[in-house]
Amino acid sequence: MRYALLLLQLSLCVSLSDAFFPWFPSYRCHEDSTCTTTKKREQVSGDAPSTEDAVAVPRRARTRAFPIRQRTSITSHRNPDSDSIAREVNRLIAKYTGRQPEDTLPSGQGLEKRQNAYRVIKPAATTHTNSVGIYQDGSDFSYFLQAGFGSEGKKMFMLIDTGAATSWVMSSNCTSEACDLHASFGPDDSNTYEADPSGFSVRYGSGSVQGTKATDSVAIADMVLDRFHFGVVNQTSSDFNHFPFDGILGLSLANGHTDNFLKTVLEADVLDKGLFCVFLSRSGDGPNTGEISFGSCNPDKYTGDFSYTDVGSNNGDWAIPLDGITYGGQRAGDEQRLAYIDTGTSYVFGPKADVKAFHGNIPGSSSDDGTTWKVPCNSNKTVAYTFSGVSYNISSRDWLSRPDNDGSCTSNIYGHEVVRGAWLLGDLFLKNVYAAFDVDEKRIGTC
Repeated sequence: MRYALLLLQLSLCVSLSDAFFPWFPSYRCHEDSTCTTTKKREQVSGDAPSTEDAVAVPRRARTRAFPIRQRTSITSHRNPDSDSIAREVNRLIAKYTGRQPEDTLPSGQGLEKRQNAYRVIKPAATTHTNSVGIYQDGSDFSYFLQAGFGSEGKKMFMLIDTGAATSWVMSSNCTSEACDLHASFGPDDSNTYEADPSGFSVRYGSGSVQGTKATDSVAIADMVLDRFHFGVVNQTSSDFNHFPFDGILGLSLANGHTDNFLKTVLEADVLDKGLFCVFLSRSGDGPNTGEISFGSCNPDKYTGDFSYTDVGSNNGDWAIPLDGITYGGQRAGDEQRLAYIDTGTSYVFGPKADVKAFHGNIPGSSSDDGTTWKVPCNSNKTVAYTFSGVSYNISSRDWLSRPDNDGSCTSNIYGHEVVRGAWLLGDLFLKNVYAAFDVDEKRIGTC
C-alpha cells in the first residue's frame, strides 16, 4: 500500500532535471541589501582560511573522493525574508520542472578572461581515493567542488547539485554582469575545445541561463573524462551575482540538456562502484572538512551503519519515501510523502499542510502566509526526519535562524510544494547526515 501511494504521487510530480533552487530568506537579505547590490569579494587566492590544519571529524567509510568547497557569497549570514523565499521557491519549481533547449544564442566577442571574484572557504586536503573537498561560502548557503576543464585544466567552481541533470559553466563570451564576477571557460583556454552551436536555456524561477554547448575534457579528483558534453553559458540572470560558483555539476540521473555526468562516469569505467557520498561541513563547526567521494564512501567521515531507502521514482530523481517529520516526538501529518534529497538547495520545503502541522507542535509559532514561520528561539526539542524506520535528528543551528529584531527566530522549514505532494530536503538536512547516493542499486543511504 505504501509504495502504491508513492507511485500515484510520483505520477503527479514533474522531473527535477534542472533543480538549482536559490532561495534567499528575508533575514539573509534585508539587513544589508546584499541580495540586490552586487559586491565583489576577494580573489580566491586571498585570505581564505588554510586547509592544512583542518582535522576530519566523523559524522555519521574509502574509494574516490572530491573535496567540496563552500565560497563566501554576496549574501551574508543573515535571516531570510518573504520576497527572497518566494524567489527561491520559484527557482526550485523551475529547476524541477525542466526546460527544453532553445535556439542557438549569439556569443560575444573580444571579452577579457575573467577570474572568480568571491572569497571562498577552502576545504581540508583529502586522502581518500577519488575524493575532493567541498568548498563553502561561509554561510552554509552553497556547496561546490573545483573541476579542471580542458587541456590546461582551467579551474572552475561547480555547484554539486543532486537535483539537476544539466551541467554547465560560464563562457568566456558571456556578456552578463554575473560573468564579470566569475571565472569563465572558452576555446582560448583549451586546445581540445570542440564547440557545439546548438543552444540551450534553463530557467530557475525568476533566474535563467542561456548559451551553447561544447565538448572537452573534465577532471574531478582522480577521474578524467576525455570527452564530456556540457553547456557554456553566454547569458545569465542577475541571480547568479549572489553565488560564488562558476557553473553547476548535475548529479541526478535524469535527462538534461547536456551529457549526464554520472552516466558518463559509469560508461568511462573509472570507478569500482556506481556510487558517490557527500559530507557537508557546517561553517560554525571549525575547519571545513566537507568532501564528496566517488566510487566508495570514506569511513573516516561517519560512524555506525548505513540505512538504505530505495529511490521511489524511475525518472532519475534522487527521491525517497519519507516516513515522517517530528518535533519533540510529535509527528506532523499522516500521509506518506516522497522526499527529494537535493544538495543544490539550502533549506527544507514541504506541503503547506504538513509544515503547518509541524509548526503546530511548537508552542508560540506563527505565520502570516503559511510559508514562512516564526518560532520562539528557545524551541530546542528534537526535530527528526524518518526514512525506512530510522530517524535523523536535525540541529537547531540549521533549522532556526538567528534572532530577528522582534526577538523571534525564523524557521528554515518552509511551507511550499516545490514538487506537488512532496518534500524537498536540502543542505539543512544533509549537514546532519553522511549520505551515499547509490547509482547501481538506485537507493540512498544515510548514517
